Amino acid sequence: MADVILGPDAAPQVLTEIQAGDGLSLARAGRLFPGHRGGVAVDPSTVFRWVTAGARGTNGDRVKLEAVRVGGRWLTSHAAVARFVTVLTAVSEQPVAVPPSVTRSSNTRRKTAERAAEKLKQMGA
Repeated sequence: MADVILGPDAAPQVLTEIQAGDGLSLARAGRLFPGHRGGVAVDPSTVFRWVTAGARGTNGDRVKLEAVRVGGRWLTSHAAVARFVTVLTAVSEQPVAVPPSVTRSSNTRRKTAERAAEKLKQMGA
């Protein structure tokens, strides 16, 4: 499982966007999205988790929201949020490899169970 990380390498780009006036606090970034369970917006703690731990796509890859630490707080930008959503959506649209199911005949299952029972007897169980 590979991680898709938009983070340290993207910091200069996010910083440039913030300095150009496109800066968002994590609370403001959360208000860009409706809440999941009837809430008004996505909680800032969720946005912080996107920055630090990332969000997992359906294929297992993690995508992090680009942000920079300025003083005592994290800042991101509208463009960084758009990139985060775009990459997370693309990662989630990749087909997930489903391992083929193993179909065993009743005879194979019976023999396997007998071998397991014999091993248990040898172990004293």
